[in-house]
Parts: sequence; structure tokens; C-alpha cells
Amino acid sequence: MELTDTHSHLYEDEFKEDREDAILRLKEKHVTSVYLPNIDRESIEKMLQLYRSDKKLFHIMMGLHPTSVKEDYKEVLQQIWGELSGEEICGIGEIGIDLYWDRTYLKEQTDAFEIQVDWAAQHELPIVIHTRKAFEEAFASLRKFDKNKLRGIFHCYSGSLETAKEIFKLGDFSLGIGGVLTFKNAGLAQVVKEIPLEKLVLETDCPYLTPAPHRGERNETSYVFHVAEKLAEIKGLSLEEIAEATTRNARNIFKGEDSL
Repeated sequence: MELTDTHSHLYEDEFKEDREDAILRLKEKHVTSVYLPNIDRESIEKMLQLYRSDKKLFHIMMGLHPTSVKEDYKEVLQQIWGELSGEEICGIGEIGIDLYWDRTYLKEQTDAFEIQVDWAAQHELPIVIHTRKAFEEAFASLRKFDKNKLRGIFHCYSGSLETAKEIFKLGDFSLGIGGVLTFKNAGLAQVVKEIPLEKLVLETDCPYLTPAPHRGERNETSYVFHVAEKLAEIKGLSLEEIAEATTRNARNIFKGEDSL
């Protein structure tokens, strides 16, 4: 059995005391691929160090997170663009629009998002999209592009079935399903039940959004096992079938990884 975590921040400082132990634990839970999205320019080196420690296990993306977009976003994007010239990048992420706290940088977030989507379209790379309180804004940006050139993941999905259907019209997109699936009152289980398995991938977003039965603790990649168990229960399939399908889906999204 092979599980894949399509969204992990295992390089963050929350793991600096026990990162090696966390890696051992994820291997014990049959996780064979971990995708690492970038956040800002400060996270690049930490992410690269983890990737270089095990290039078979870890895969990296490059992008500027929407909540990291400030007045200097064009300068930061220029630095991130420079990192795309290597042979290590498998996607553009984590990018998007986040209006959860305020709308101060909506214009800058939108511009940064569209610039990075254009990068992905140019290089035939998938995008990993973060959106909070901003589905319509993100959709408006994506509609400016040829949907035949867009593929990727709407990460940490917790929206409605109707919103999911709109996402699928925008390009070859899948939904990243994480710990929220295990929350009793989230309502995501009912949505996921109606979505084809080939449109789903697993993720943790660790160290955030810890699934049951570990809520209240730091999240880690090994806990993707619990998300897989819950998805198996919802779909009426075995854990092995869920692992095989979602890992295959992830590989299809990141096809040609390490090709830049």
C-alpha cells in the first residue's frame, strides 16, 4: 500500500525538534510520496533542505502564498521565478486568494495569483490553489486562462458540491481532502460522497488542520492515514483501494514532475 500526502509543510519550524521521527512515522504509515508547497521567500531554503535529504520521498513546488502577498510582491515573485530555472520543481504552489482576515491586498493577491497561473500554463505545470472566502475571486482569475492549459488541486477543500462542480469546469482540477473530512460537523463527508474518487487526492496541510483522533495536536504527514481511513468509510471501499486511487490521482496531476 502506498499513500501520498499532496500538501505538507514538514519543513516548517514546528518540526525542528523531531523532524526525523516524523519522517519515520510517515514511512510506518505507508506514505511514499510527500509534496511540499512553498510559502514565501523565507521558506524556500528550508523546503529545499528537506527535499535534498530524500529526493525519492519529497517533491517540491514553488509559489507565493496569498497571505504572504504584500506591497513588495513583485520583487518576491521575481526571486521565486529565479528558483523555477532548476530541475526540481513539480508544480506552482501554494498560490491563490485569501480574504478570510481582510481585503487589504486583494488587488496584489489577484495579480500575484494570475502571474503564477501564467507561469504554470507556460511550463505545463500543475497549480495548487489556496482559497479562503474567495472562491468567486479565484474563479474570475482562472476564467482568464485557457482551461485546457490548467490542471492542479484546490487544496484543503471544504466547499459545497455546487462549488466543486464549478471548479471542475475551470480545468483539470482535483480536490485536496484533509483533516476537515474527519470533523463531525464540517459537512464535508456528504459532499465528498458525491464526488468521483478520480477527482480526489489526500493531504494533511501539516502542521495545521489535524484530523481526528488527534485534533488539538500538531498535525503531521503520517496522519494522512486517518484521512484515507475516513474516505474509505465514506466511499465504501478498502483502505488499500483508497490509497491506490488517490496516489494514482496525485501522480497524474504531477505528471512530468522534476521536468523543469
